[in-house]
Order: sequence, then C-alpha cells, then structure tokens
Amino acid sequence: MGGKLDLIILISRVKIFSLPKINYKMTQIYLISPPKIELNSFSKRLENALKTGLVPVFQLRLKDYQTSEIIKIAAEIQKICRDNNCLFLLNDFWQIALDCGFQGVHLGEGDGLVSAVRKKADKNFVIGVSCYNSRHLAIEAAENDANYVAFGAFFPTTTKEAKTQASPEILSWAGEILNLPCVAIGGINASNAAQVKEADFIAVISAIWNDAEGEVAAIQKLQRAIL
Repeated sequence: MGGKLDLIILISRVKIFSLPKINYKMTQIYLISPPKIELNSFSKRLENALKTGLVPVFQLRLKDYQTSEIIKIAAEIQKICRDNNCLFLLNDFWQIALDCGFQGVHLGEGDGLVSAVRKKADKNFVIGVSCYNSRHLAIEAAENDANYVAFGAFFPTTTKEAKTQASPEILSWAGEILNLPCVAIGGINASNAAQVKEADFIAVISAIWNDAEGEVAAIQKLQRAIL
C-alpha cells in the first residue's frame, strides 16, 4: 500500500460509506475514544455516533489498561465498528492489533517503527502515524508504507499534553507532496474545523464526547462545519 487512495480503497472494501457516491475530497470525521471508558455505557454512545453514517474511522485509545482489558474492550468495540461499516484502529498496541486480527493501528512516538510493523502485517492492515509538525517524519512514514499521516496539535487541547503545535500550512504541503491521506488533530471542534479543512480527515475527541447536547448532535454540528 502507500498511495493516497489506498485508505479510501480499503474503506470502500469494508463498505464504510453508506452513500452510493463519495466525494473523496470531502474532509471526513475521524473519531477517537476518550482516554478512559466504561465499556457498557461507552459502547452505546459509540453506536449512536456511528449510526449517523458520518464517521468512517474510529480509533480506540486506551491508556493505563492491562493487556487483557485492552483485548477485551477492543474486541467488543471492533464488533460495533464492523456492524456500522466503520474502520477500526487501535492506538499504540500494534502487536495486540496483529495478534487479534484488528483492522489497523495508529502509531505515536515510541510506539514502534512503521517498517517493522508493515513487515509483520498483511497488505490490508492499516498503519497510521503521528507526525506532529514534522515534514521529515511524514516523508519517512510515507517511505515506509504508512497508510496515512497525522499532524497536530492545531489548537489548544486538554485531552493530552500537546508536544508540538502545527500550522494549517503543513496540510497544504502534505496535499502537494505526499501521496497519502492526512489527518488533522488537536483541539478541533465545530468552531475552528473550517481552518483545517485541507486535511482528508479531522480527528476529534472532546468535541464529540464532552458536548452537552450529546455525541449525535456534536457530530452533526461538526459535519456542517466542514462541508
């Protein structure tokens, strides 16, 4: 894999999109779990979010959990994603993702080399990479057959401490130079999402899960903001 359409092709294969015609230039929502979840209650909220048909990619990000807990939670969440035609990615734990047959993984700093994971994975296994504000890391990820790159943080965020601040200019650069989809992350919400519309995907956490009107209304507001 490695071309800009590879992730789109894979998404199409798992029938993520319910609409018969897709504008692949449209910025799409990439939803990430909150840092801590209670499986039963979160499963219901996630299902509500995915049933909007507006979330083609979901990443499960679990911190400070035992391996057995990660496997149990991830297996249940992947079922929900599959039932709702959404690509499921596990954050960080690539060996678990491979061993359990999950659809892909997102790698951050120190999580493992793209090249090493790619050698062990089949061709349809999706690998995304955090590149922060680094063009060098993005080029390196592309050369090692990553499926997408993520840049950020673009705005202040309370979800996690941002190591870097990225400018929307890096999205323009990525669109011109890289043959990969790019994800914008970090403090994105309905009020500022238009500023990062050059990304193929915008990753959101608190803007959805902490919205007083609930996850469905939050996703709909975000979708209107990036049209």
